Amino acid sequence: MNRFKLCAFADEADSTINGQIAALRDNGIEYIELRGVEGRNVTELSTNEMKELKKKFDSEGIKVWSIGSPIGKVDINDDFKKHTELFRHTLELANIAGAERMRIFSFFMEPADAPKYKNKVIEQLGTFLEIAKASGIVLCHENEKHIYGDIPERCADIHKALSDLRAVFDPANFIQCDVEPMKAWDVLAPYIDYLHMKDADADKVVVPAGHGVANMPKILEKYASVGGSVISLEPHLYEFVGLASLEREGATTKIGQSYKDKREAFDCAVKALKELI
Repeated sequence: MNRFKLCAFADEADSTINGQIAALRDNGIEYIELRGVEGRNVTELSTNEMKELKKKFDSEGIKVWSIGSPIGKVDINDDFKKHTELFRHTLELANIAGAERMRIFSFFMEPADAPKYKNKVIEQLGTFLEIAKASGIVLCHENEKHIYGDIPERCADIHKALSDLRAVFDPANFIQCDVEPMKAWDVLAPYIDYLHMKDADADKVVVPAGHGVANMPKILEKYASVGGSVISLEPHLYEFVGLASLEREGATTKIGQSYKDKREAFDCAVKALKELI
């Protein structure tokens, strides 16, 4: 397992920071993809709050690998200037946290409208990249339902136009968009920076890694063969604080197996990933 570094969205184990740190340490995970903090989205933190949080993580031996931001999870026609202000603030928080990455999205829209918005998507993501250039933080686009980059071909459109934008590869999200993950991998391999470890079954229900139809062993093999190292576990096995706010209005993520609480679901997800590795 030493070829991979494990990271996790620990807000899926506990909404409190102390609970998140305990979940990471108990499972031997040193990296966090920071998203939810005491029931608030990371973007809502002040710079002073992030400074205090950084001290706490440092004292516990936890490193912030990426900021799991919701940047780009707004309608393509929403107020972009206002969203850019949020991006600047989130980028400042990422620098304080010592993050190396920030995940972003490519704006909500109806799939039928995607072709007409291609240039606008690229322009707006390009603005984010220009702002982030001096920060040293790598922006990584995650494939997600209901955004421009929901299928591999449109993700590739973005990456071909914006060479500095990297990809977060999420297998379950592709399954939920009726795309076979290995086919998506073949299209996006040149752009992939790191993995989100999330699997889904044939009914598009999220399940532990290796229990679905994503062909996780093959994905891990491909990832390792190109020098991939960080795997960020995003279980989605239990309803956690903030999940609803991350979905497009009217959309839901199908969650399968039953667990007694968030922490049990998180521990089971980690166990499945370690067994898979």
